Amino acid sequence: MDLKSKIREIKDFPREGINYKDVGTLLLDGDAYRLAVQGLYRQCKHKEADLVLCPKARGLMIGAPLAYILGAGLASLHRPAGMPGNVFSWQYDQDFGEKTLEIDRDAIKPGTKVLVADELLATGGTAAAAVKLVEELGGEVVGTVFLIELTGLGGRVKLRDYDTISLVQYNY
Repeated sequence: MDLKSKIREIKDFPREGINYKDVGTLLLDGDAYRLAVQGLYRQCKHKEADLVLCPKARGLMIGAPLAYILGAGLASLHRPAGMPGNVFSWQYDQDFGEKTLEIDRDAIKPGTKVLVADELLATGGTAAAAVKLVEELGGEVVGTVFLIELTGLGGRVKLRDYDTISLVQYNY
């Protein structure tokens, strides 16, 4: 099955000249969704991750079933004030300004093997921030995995020290 044919492109969104890749249409197709998650699993099962970390809500749609199949735990990053308890905050520079991510401090313990999973790799800012957050908490990043990669935006360069997997690539 051609997974690219299941991903809708919305021209000129969020602004003129950008063609948004809508993974939502792939997720609506049970066979395509299952094939995508199984494809990512085959490429990262050898990593022996203890935890799959999703930096954005859309990443959970990929990371949650992947964690389940891998037999790993699942954690997600949140925006500031998005969760109670003992929270660890990490600020990073995004292409269009500074952002903050938060996680429960107990989610990643020293030595935890973490696989960062998201639906899209574009410029790599969010994924790189997630990697740094994991390392700051003492975790070991065993790789990064994405359903879609926009290859022309340089995101992989920011993750060059990590094994990075993407299932579908667009030369953007």
